[in-house]
Amino acid sequence: MKRLLGMSVAAVVLVSNAALASEALAKAKNCATCHSASARLVGPSYKEISTKYGKQKDAEDKLTQRVLKGSSGVWGIVPMPANKEVSDAEARALVKWIMSQK
Repeated sequence: MKRLLGMSVAAVVLVSNAALASEALAKAKNCATCHSASARLVGPSYKEISTKYGKQKDAEDKLTQRVLKGSSGVWGIVPMPANKEVSDAEARALVKWIMSQK
């Protein structure tokens, strides 16, 4: 039982650290300039994105490309510029984190 409890605590710490790391990455890569967790700013909230794309099988790939290359006309007239400061791996990590927002 002790071992199982220790493993559960370790899993929670890892998940928490991953979530914090992605939030910090979003701030560091200027995503928070236009997006927030639950309120629409210039662009949709992370929660809105997760809700809209949550059931789409190709959502992670599609959204990763939008982070890297930008997009227009998806959420209104304001285009999302490409984020040249984000690597492929960082974009994928950000999208995974965004898709976990409920």
